[in-house]
Amino acid sequence: MARDFYEVLGLSRDADPSEIQRAYRRLARTLHPDVNKDPGAEEGFKELSEAYDVLSDPDQRRRYDAFGEDFRRVGADVDPDAYQRAQAYAQAGSGSGRASGWGGAGGPGGFRYSGSGDDVDLEDLLGGIFGGRGRGRGGWGPVAGSDHEAEVEVTVEDAYAGTERTLTITGPDGPRSLDVRIPAGVVDGQRIRLRGQGSQGSDGGLPGDLYLTVRIAPHPRYRLDGRDLHVLLPLAPGEAALGASVDVDTPGGRATVSVPAGTSSHRRLRLRSRGLPNARGRPGDLYAEAQIRVPPSPSPEERALFERLDQVSTFDPRSSR
Repeated sequence: MARDFYEVLGLSRDADPSEIQRAYRRLARTLHPDVNKDPGAEEGFKELSEAYDVLSDPDQRRRYDAFGEDFRRVGADVDPDAYQRAQAYAQAGSGSGRASGWGGAGGPGGFRYSGSGDDVDLEDLLGGIFGGRGRGRGGWGPVAGSDHEAEVEVTVEDAYAGTERTLTITGPDGPRSLDVRIPAGVVDGQRIRLRGQGSQGSDGGLPGDLYLTVRIAPHPRYRLDGRDLHVLLPLAPGEAALGASVDVDTPGGRATVSVPAGTSSHRRLRLRSRGLPNARGRPGDLYAEAQIRVPPSPSPEERALFERLDQVSTFDPRSSR
């Protein structure tokens, strides 16, 4: 059973919109995968985002307050009081199958509540709420369509600049093509909500939503950590020892790295804000990791220079100092 959205945000049910927004921002700062590397942070952030999406929308919040976790399935015209009565009747009869006041009347497998007043046929009552047709009368109004989930894989370059994809979505309504815009700066695992792209509703009900999870494909050059990019920076021995300005390719174009004198392999050089962009905050950084390389087949002159350097240098690379 899903956690109560108010509980997720740490709010009471009478919280006003400003309290909902403040609670979301406060929790997002601690749960966002960019800053929280805990394995459960991503799921917690998804749960937080869903709770905020619903409670910050006045119409969805009213339906959630009335119908709880069934708010997406219950027809738009259903009376909340009738829904609550149906839920109470169903729970009362779910314990033993023939609790006090219950019997098998009303058809095969049906239950009829026979307390004070007129009998209430639960098959009619629950069927009307969830889109079915009760015996002897019509349904209770429109039923919203169900939500769907899908994944889309993009490259690091696509995640940096944004891209478009044509997806084939297969669901209860059959296969269909959908043009999707992937915004610049998406991170791996981010969900994009496409309103009205889920299953079609019935009897005039609103369609459901499509939740698209973005997956960033492994890259031969770049490694991603949230919005930060990591790349190897090959250096010649002289560049590392004496310092140099070296060009490095990034998804946003070529950039120049200032290599300090005395740089050793694995030293990370940061280029601020050259990682993935962020429409709602600070972009990621790019980290160029020094990798010193030597000539695989030195020329006679190069060999002579290396031998001379070895003779005059007092540097011991295996010393701990």
